Amino acid sequence: MYDPTPEHRFTFGLWTVGNVGRDPFGLPTRAALSPVEIVEMLGDLGAWGVNFHDNDLVPIDASWSEREAIVRAFRGALERTGLCVPMATTNLFGEPVFRDGAFTSADPDVRAYALQKTMRAMDLGADVGAKTYVFWGGREGAEVDAAKSPVDALKWMRECMNFLCRYNDDRGYGFRFALEAKPNEPRADIYLPTTGAMLAFIETLDTPEMVGVNPEVAHEHMAGLNFTHAIAQAWDAGKLFHIDLNDQQPGRFDQDLRFGSANPKAAFYVVKFLEDVGYDGPRHFDAHCYRSEDAAGVRDFAAGCMRTYLILADKARRFRADAEIQALLAGLGGDSALTPVMAAYSTESRDTILGAKIDRHALAQKQLPYERLDQLVIDLLLGVR
Repeated sequence: MYDPTPEHRFTFGLWTVGNVGRDPFGLPTRAALSPVEIVEMLGDLGAWGVNFHDNDLVPIDASWSEREAIVRAFRGALERTGLCVPMATTNLFGEPVFRDGAFTSADPDVRAYALQKTMRAMDLGADVGAKTYVFWGGREGAEVDAAKSPVDALKWMRECMNFLCRYNDDRGYGFRFALEAKPNEPRADIYLPTTGAMLAFIETLDTPEMVGVNPEVAHEHMAGLNFTHAIAQAWDAGKLFHIDLNDQQPGRFDQDLRFGSANPKAAFYVVKFLEDVGYDGPRHFDAHCYRSEDAAGVRDFAAGCMRTYLILADKARRFRADAEIQALLAGLGGDSALTPVMAAYSTESRDTILGAKIDRHALAQKQLPYERLDQLVIDLLLGVR
């Protein structure tokens, strides 16, 4: 019941299961896996797809012939396992040239290099069939606000995104772009720090219909925000193009924990939302195995992400089928003659609402059994219901 299959559309990045356990204070703790080894492992575990940054697959200084050999071997692994590549992205944060930003660098030559690198990475993504292209601006921010105007930075970011949207059209790639927000780390402050900020920025682009968002659990939870609310806003706007699933303790560094391992209740509501609305995109796990683990532990980590999602999806089905829970929910709203009146403004609806006799005292006495409802959810998650 909790064994993943490709139909579940679970994906991982080469950088996730390929993480070697390095952190800011310590060297790698396990051997690197090649892209082919990663694809074969994910295929064996029942995943659907694999994603990558450009240099996760092809080293930045590789020659054209080296690139072609790497891509050929990668394609062969995809064909043997049946995995696909739903999403690709560009590493615009690792190289020293991006130490003060890529698309928001004050140096126009750095911005031009970021565009060049991204266009070539889009070519690579298109070569292996990617349909979504993600942009995470890990270096698009500031430590010293005196150094750069945030208005200028947003203007440069807009120019670059508009340029790449035109390139997408020019090449006929048909990518859907997805912008990924994060409040901080590695910069002290990252521009457009939340999903809501990204949604507002998208509407200032020349072709906003091409661009959506890629919200990440850890990035919203780092700031103490509610991730389910973030993806609900994105879904309501028709902009939930991709999603990154992991886990995170609020207020900590970016932990990228195994999905559902830190806050299973919050993870439950994320899964319940995605299943309730019928989200049919990739369920991408952007997480890392504990630094203490070896290669066998990496398999356990990847399997655990998928298993937890499927367990919580089953809990969501039980939630929908639970008579007591559904009865409580039904009692929270109720019918009112004013419901259709509020749906659209007119002089008639205005006068109807202005003239309505609404007993605020009676409304204030209406029972809202949230304690009982929340405990039923806890009972469900803890397996006693």
